[in-house]
Amino acid sequence: MKVEGKVIVVTGAGSGIGRELTCQLLNKGAQVFAVDKNANALKVLVDNCPSSLKSNLFSAQADLINKEEVESLPEKAITQFGHVDGIINNAGMIQPFVRINDLDFEKIELVMKVNFYSQLYMIKSFLPHLLKRNEAHILNISSMGGFLPVPGQSIYGAAKAAVKLMTESLYAELMHTNVRVTVVFPGAVDTNIAANSGVEIKMENADAGSMKTLEASAAAQQIIQGMERNKSRLFVGKDSKMMNRLYSLAPDFTIKLITKQMKGLLK
Repeated sequence: MKVEGKVIVVTGAGSGIGRELTCQLLNKGAQVFAVDKNANALKVLVDNCPSSLKSNLFSAQADLINKEEVESLPEKAITQFGHVDGIINNAGMIQPFVRINDLDFEKIELVMKVNFYSQLYMIKSFLPHLLKRNEAHILNISSMGGFLPVPGQSIYGAAKAAVKLMTESLYAELMHTNVRVTVVFPGAVDTNIAANSGVEIKMENADAGSMKTLEASAAAQQIIQGMERNKSRLFVGKDSKMMNRLYSLAPDFTIKLITKQMKGLLK
């Protein structure tokens, strides 16, 4: 789906990839309904938006793990823009870098809610409206950790794996409709997701410290290109593409490799 002239909802729009997605969509001629839990981040986003594009940007604060708040978003978006053509489920959080045995249930439930249930709530709330459009799109952000086990991010990975399978199933269910579906697997991207998740990262060896990250702007550009090309699956970053191939060919070797790389982060 070409984004020019389309109304697109972006979650987690106040920072990182979400902010870059919002800005690039606006520059490509889209109208964006920006959603974030952080009201200050949304204010900065709107304040920094060029005056020529401000009429195409509307922001709404919402806690995406609150089903009722999410269910109110379609009406707000439609009131502002008249309709919705697409949603990008980008909001997410990582977990503390600890083993499952050391992760409390409160944090486990929060990570699952933010990374999986928020996307499910968004889909359930917006899909009836998207089905009414001549052309529409749902894009869900999973993670490299959604297909590759990462020690210390097991629950985050489980949530993102759930996003992966839900999105692939949704693709099959909507194949003969006007709604296209994309699942995205970003690798390491330079964002502030750790700080926003309340996670302190301490590098303790050279392997962890040498991990390359992709700029958020480059990740957003690839994601929008994938959306416009109606890709069903999109691997963002060289690491994600490489690990997907390697894990398919040699899963045990790949798990040992990623475990070695993550050693300096795991408490």
